[in-house]
Amino acid sequence: MTDREFKISRRTVLGGIGGALLAGRTNAWAAAPALPSSPVVISVMDVGGALALSQPAFEDYAEKYPERASRIVFTKAPVTELAGKLRAQQSANRVDIDIVLTGSDGLAAGLANDTWIKILPDYADKFPGIEENYEPAALALHKKQGAGYGVVVNYYPSGPLIEYMPDRVSKVPASAEELLAWAKENPGRFMYARPTNSGPGRTFMMGLPYILGDKDPQDPVDGWEKTWAYLAELGKYIDYYPAGTGVTMKEFGEGSRDIIITTTGWDINPRALGIVPEKAKIGTLKGFHWVSDAFFMCMPKGISDDKIAVVLDLMAFLLTPKAQAYSYDEGYLYPGPAVKNVPLSMAPQRSQDIINQFGRDEYASLIADNPIELPLPPEKMIVAFRKWDELVGAQKS
Repeated sequence: MTDREFKISRRTVLGGIGGALLAGRTNAWAAAPALPSSPVVISVMDVGGALALSQPAFEDYAEKYPERASRIVFTKAPVTELAGKLRAQQSANRVDIDIVLTGSDGLAAGLANDTWIKILPDYADKFPGIEENYEPAALALHKKQGAGYGVVVNYYPSGPLIEYMPDRVSKVPASAEELLAWAKENPGRFMYARPTNSGPGRTFMMGLPYILGDKDPQDPVDGWEKTWAYLAELGKYIDYYPAGTGVTMKEFGEGSRDIIITTTGWDINPRALGIVPEKAKIGTLKGFHWVSDAFFMCMPKGISDDKIAVVLDLMAFLLTPKAQAYSYDEGYLYPGPAVKNVPLSMAPQRSQDIINQFGRDEYASLIADNPIELPLPPEKMIVAFRKWDELVGAQKS
């Protein structure tokens, strides 16, 4: 397997969660524990693909501060395995995961299971000026989505966008109604992935209430009547819902599908990797609002004070401009940096070359001229996933 194949398959698999020891630190505004007198090994688990953006920054930290982290160990797992793995370790008082990198899905699962240590405001002394330094949309995600338990490390406006092949789609849908009509006329040629396991899939699900003018875009139970009806009708013309976004990209690139749902990162990166033809185009639907997304850093309950001290220090390091500049990567989460004043010119030259070749000029105006909405809060996102599985996904079982 080539490096290029490994990178896309890694993202596809990962894809776009007793006693006083486990109680965590709950005293508000407590000072962070002192850094240990001898270095510790830090274990990082990635359940969303964030290491593609941040592993070089982790390695920079280990090189710069060997007296704090003797080694950083990286592991990857599907987000669906995270909750059970942490629950088992915490029940046995043997937690060997010190920091979790996750999207909103893993964050939500951990909050539901009372898995995470509260970071802010409890350890605010380690993050001076954090709110002033965040990009505005990243700050909103940090405050509302992270809720003090997850610290945003990477951010992007996400989508939902449609991606199409111009030589196979003569009339590009410009509204939800036109997309439905196109899918009906071209059965099996449109696809998106199961929202639970797909960033573009869940962004499409959460973006439709704005596009369709539903009663309450933040209430998937009582406010999405139009959305659920639309998705059920659209599903009649979809062959199946893949478990991950990578499958949609592969089938689109091979010519099995003509229109798929994408995001900024899933548009740029697969074209840069050669999975999707460079000539593929993107579009929006009438009433389009961005639904933002992010990667979060979380600490599981049950780790020692020495580990907490180093993890907090490492988190703060990952929010510095130099570390954030790695986030441009190969466009995977475009643009990527969560903090202000991190231009593309700070990124490694390879990242600059890829973004300059495969990025799109229209992204600047799309981001500036359209509202950027928060995704559903974790507890409502879990409900939305369940309803989609019951009302939409189950029809293809």
